[in-house]
Amino acid sequence: MRGGTFARYHVPMTDKDALIQPDRGQQAVAIHLVDKAGLDGFVKGLSSAQRAALAAQKFEAGGYEHAIVPDGEGWLVAAGVAKVDALSSWCMGKLAEVLPEGTYRLANTEAGKAKFGWVTGQYRFDRYRSEPSATGPRILLSKQPKAAASALAEAEAVTLVRDLVNTPAEDMGPSQLEHEAELLAKAFKAELHVTRGDALERGFPMVHMVGRAASRGHAPRMIELVWGDPKHPRVALVGKGVCFDSGGLDIKPSSAMLLMKKDMGGAAHALALARLVMGANLPVRLHLLIPAVENAISGNAFRPGDVLRSRAGLTVEIGNTDAEGRLILADALSRAGEDAPQLVIDFATLTGAARVALGPDLPALMTRRDDTADALLAAGIEADDPCWRLPLFEGYREYLKSDIADLNNSPNNGYAGASAAGLFLDRFVPEGIDWAHFDTFAWRPAGKPGRPKGGDALGLRAAWGLLRGRYG
Repeated sequence: MRGGTFARYHVPMTDKDALIQPDRGQQAVAIHLVDKAGLDGFVKGLSSAQRAALAAQKFEAGGYEHAIVPDGEGWLVAAGVAKVDALSSWCMGKLAEVLPEGTYRLANTEAGKAKFGWVTGQYRFDRYRSEPSATGPRILLSKQPKAAASALAEAEAVTLVRDLVNTPAEDMGPSQLEHEAELLAKAFKAELHVTRGDALERGFPMVHMVGRAASRGHAPRMIELVWGDPKHPRVALVGKGVCFDSGGLDIKPSSAMLLMKKDMGGAAHALALARLVMGANLPVRLHLLIPAVENAISGNAFRPGDVLRSRAGLTVEIGNTDAEGRLILADALSRAGEDAPQLVIDFATLTGAARVALGPDLPALMTRRDDTADALLAAGIEADDPCWRLPLFEGYREYLKSDIADLNNSPNNGYAGASAAGLFLDRFVPEGIDWAHFDTFAWRPAGKPGRPKGGDALGLRAAWGLLRGRYG
């Protein structure tokens, strides 16, 4: 189990044998995945007693259905899926939640990416429970354990995002994000550099201004991790690390603050994606950047109407202190661009407008290049992590005009809020750099098979699919 200030996983998923184990013929309960087209054939192969048991449970091979069927002195599982020859990541997620503790073997397929949902379906966030869940693991045997390594790595990355986002702000402030980056740096022999205090004010002035009202224990900082051969293509990953967002002096109503522990979800995604990159030894020069702040309220909080100078030299008039995420990302994107990366990807829980447009399950994707957008959208579909492209429409740049500064951080006309935020960030990425921006929710308001309610990774596997396809 990975170290840190608390036990991160209900099941020690860093142990590759925890939930997926090599099949060496050990005793296990058989799982038969059945779709509607194959139901009749499956039933014909059963005994009369087994058919009766299946009928009694009204099993029709619908998605997420399952039935327990007697099998000699033991039992087997019939599980409904949409298509046996095209399994989704989630088709075994509910099984992993509801089956009894034990060891299982798939009778008619190797499952492929469905192993991902088998693992993520067993996720529990028990840190604050006095009596954690007593349910033991459901272990799945695999005849191709090496092929399962990819699904396990992705599941671990998603678990990292969930754990970081689910942790309340008091225990997941800027210093804890720094600690997570330090753990990665030690694990993969990467370089870690953290900028704080006066150096932060000089080098990343907007990060400093947004975070300066927080208590000393939650002081702002810029976290940078560098890994890989300098000769390899440079890739920058940037994550919004607002560990709690009160809205600042433009304070949010209490109902809007309830989920603001998740406003560092972009940083969680960037950390998890960096872990995937380094764990796969992808041939890139990785640069991870996390501006980590708490947008708090005190006597020295930045104000509506203030003009901030950015790292890039552009000045920004503050139309709304609750549009702080784009400010800290601007400094981070400027820093990333200074080393001429081949690709920049940023993640941020940036706008409510994206959620109004796309709902909680679809991250908004904005890119400069059509081929990058196409590759990300295709990778998202392949990984069951869909995204939806929104425009960086040139005609909306006028929304960012200020009467006294180079830019205003918050258009007040109520139009195209997600695209306007993307266009704001675009001003801080040097011209000619391939850049993709994910406006993600990082949260599931309702549970689904393999995807419990709470913090979650949305857009992570799509981005990983692009990186593997381009550099793997």
